[in-house]
Amino acid sequence: MLESKIRYFRYFDWLSFGITIGLCLIGLLFVFSSTYMEHHPYSIFFKKQLLGFASGLVIYFLFSFIDYRRLMHWWYLFYFVVIGLLLFTLIKGKMVMGAPRWIDLVIFRFQPSELAKLFLPPFMVYHLYRSNDVPVYSFKNFVPLLGTLALSFFLILKQPDLGTGLLILFSGLVLLWLAGLPAKFFLWLSLASIISAPFLWQVLKPYQKNRIAVFFGAGDISKERYQLEQSKIAIGSGGILGKGILQGTQNRLMFLPEGRTDFIFAVLCEECGFLGGLLVLILYTALFLRLLVVIAFMRNFYAQLLAFGLMIHIVFSTLINIAMVSGLLPVVGIPLPLLSYGISNLWINLASLGLINGISIRQHYIGD
Repeated sequence: MLESKIRYFRYFDWLSFGITIGLCLIGLLFVFSSTYMEHHPYSIFFKKQLLGFASGLVIYFLFSFIDYRRLMHWWYLFYFVVIGLLLFTLIKGKMVMGAPRWIDLVIFRFQPSELAKLFLPPFMVYHLYRSNDVPVYSFKNFVPLLGTLALSFFLILKQPDLGTGLLILFSGLVLLWLAGLPAKFFLWLSLASIISAPFLWQVLKPYQKNRIAVFFGAGDISKERYQLEQSKIAIGSGGILGKGILQGTQNRLMFLPEGRTDFIFAVLCEECGFLGGLLVLILYTALFLRLLVVIAFMRNFYAQLLAFGLMIHIVFSTLINIAMVSGLLPVVGIPLPLLSYGISNLWINLASLGLINGISIRQHYIGD
């Protein structure tokens, strides 16, 4: 038993784990800074995030220790429970900021759409493996997965949560493309999207249309463009070295909305400047490159597919959030992984990264 544990930790990827912890600690620092008040320095948000980080470490190690192969069947079935939870959210979901995206468990709230990020890759990979243990498929093998993906997107869109819905949709499509979904499908999908664009525009909520219009330069700077302009001011005013922790005026004077969640990168850039923002970008890049190397050395195609599926939603979320707060993409409700306040999001990201580590360990340790 002792020898087994020693061999386990020998193949544990301490590099990606260390970078993950570093990003989480930076996130804690700026959740503290973005919610700091002189008469109440340790806000409830900081305390919750600290508790979420501590419990998230347990989740990380739990998912890195479990044998993913024994649980794939149950995770496949659990995704149907996730679909049920998404349906339940539309009917009895907890209203937060005008949207019923949450289920209230009294002790804490969670978003079922976050569970979709974690359990969609096992659902897809297990279905493909069950269809054929040799990774060569016809289009009919992908039809049930495309239907489930479309249903998931529609249910999340109806919450309404266009940002998370698109994140799930694009992550699933990338995973299916890697699995061998023909390029011809994506060409037809792109053509259909272009043709149906006028109809799709009409089904968007007014605030979603407004965000897209703001991205293209429309809107009043003191109304529709306010959030984006304050974010750009915060990023630009930080200069090279920043104003210092707890010294960001856009943050402290509450000009910047959602500083602890979606716009935490703007808070970081204001207080730590260009160099602080660059450091975070380097850490994310190092983490993703390390994970790609780990995945490349896995010996089993389905293990690689599962690990990449667990990574891609984190990559997309990072790129979208940083581009969003910089004005390079429309504002959508996508938090910055490992940094933004939000316990359910933090848990899902740590579970995904822990499971990737666990898959890698078993590929080296067991070789299967």
